[in-house]
Amino acid sequence: MKHVSRMLIAFALLSEAQAQDVKRNIAYADPAQERQVLDVHSPRNAKDLPVVFWIHGGGWQAGDKTSVQIKPQAFMDQGFVFVSTNYRLLPNVDMATIVRDVAKSIRWVHDQIAEYGGDPERIFVMGHSAGAQLAALICTDDRYLKAEGLSLAITKGCVPVDGDTYDVPAIIETAETRRRVHDQPQAKYGHREKFGNDPAKHRDLSAVTHVAKDKGIPPFLILHVAEHPDTSAQAQRLASVLKSAGVSVKVVGAQESNHNKINADLGLPNDPATKALFEFVGDALKK
Repeated sequence: MKHVSRMLIAFALLSEAQAQDVKRNIAYADPAQERQVLDVHSPRNAKDLPVVFWIHGGGWQAGDKTSVQIKPQAFMDQGFVFVSTNYRLLPNVDMATIVRDVAKSIRWVHDQIAEYGGDPERIFVMGHSAGAQLAALICTDDRYLKAEGLSLAITKGCVPVDGDTYDVPAIIETAETRRRVHDQPQAKYGHREKFGNDPAKHRDLSAVTHVAKDKGIPPFLILHVAEHPDTSAQAQRLASVLKSAGVSVKVVGAQESNHNKINADLGLPNDPATKALFEFVGDALKK
């Protein structure tokens, strides 16, 4: 009987794997650099489904679109097309170029995703860590999408996950003060340097700078590790600015988690952050 049960489980897993189409390393620029590619995960026979656009983390210096754990299957099971993008990295390009890569990738999704069963007018922009900063900025600073001939109207929601750079000057001051008072050397390549070592660039690459009423900014769900002081403070900072501008926002702190675990657990059936995430996208799609 145990052997039969294992066979049934294996068949179920095989059927589940066959119930999706995955297209990898699709170029989103022309001509495309090596990292200007994305993957599309679609349920079999998908048509007009909402789209999750995922931006990986890695400190803007590392990471890959394949590091998505169980998210593609979890979202496809909920009736979504899942897109995971790469982008060029520091120090080969500067931060603004990275944001432009992400916008260009979203442009490809808008133009082509219908061929993969997605709805180009219902895109949820999400990301973890460095990807959280990029997601939040793309969904508040509309210049990047406008440069690609798009607007924030195509975004149905934004879900930044455990980012610490929605207000770049604040995290620079926090981190440098912490090192100074503890008599530690300053980071050689910290946020100050990554974001251009120029206060004007630091402000311009902060999502909080660009939040304003009546811009069409989509609703936000900000997920963060409850015990992490920096990402918790940044989550509340972004939420406060969004609320002041009349943007719908919810903040959820994950208990007994950490920076990597909150990301890896997204999609697990009993994960509280996942439950909040699916409730958020469900509510957003009703509007």
